[in-house]
Amino acid sequence: MTRNRTKRSIVTAACLTLLASAVGVSSAAAYALSGVGGRMGSVDPDRWDNGLAVGAHLEFEQPDTRVHLQPGFIYWSNDGLSDFNPNFDLYYHFGSPGRVSPYVGGGAAIHAYSYDGPGSPGTDLGANLFAGVAFPSASARFFVEGRYAATDRSQASIMGGVTLPLAGR
Repeated sequence: MTRNRTKRSIVTAACLTLLASAVGVSSAAAYALSGVGGRMGSVDPDRWDNGLAVGAHLEFEQPDTRVHLQPGFIYWSNDGLSDFNPNFDLYYHFGSPGRVSPYVGGGAAIHAYSYDGPGSPGTDLGANLFAGVAFPSASARFFVEGRYAATDRSQASIMGGVTLPLAGR
């Protein structure tokens, strides 16, 4: 097994463990859509130059839990190579709602690469690991996070963004 495959296997196992423990947290109440948001930052794909990444997400939560579900996508393009990756992440925040709070999370993504030129780099599955800090305000929740995607073309990124709460939440 190559070094990258071993590293990806460890990251994937950690993400699956995080997902399994989040599912077991509470099944008494359903998760409800609580917000929508966007993100932007710098991505450093393996064996490629840094590029600009943008994305969007939905946020689902349930009452009295610190685990949030966050499906979304991230897109980046640089020097003819691009990646559109729909993902399903979950994260755990350590602080009380309405306060500055660190968080950690993980998830899974499908990376659909495209290259300007002959041949297609293909599609692969990836595991996401991330950590950050959320800064709530009266009308939104801002965040800064570091993110690592373990794929055939591993990616590290630093992103900032905002989640806008839905009315009534």
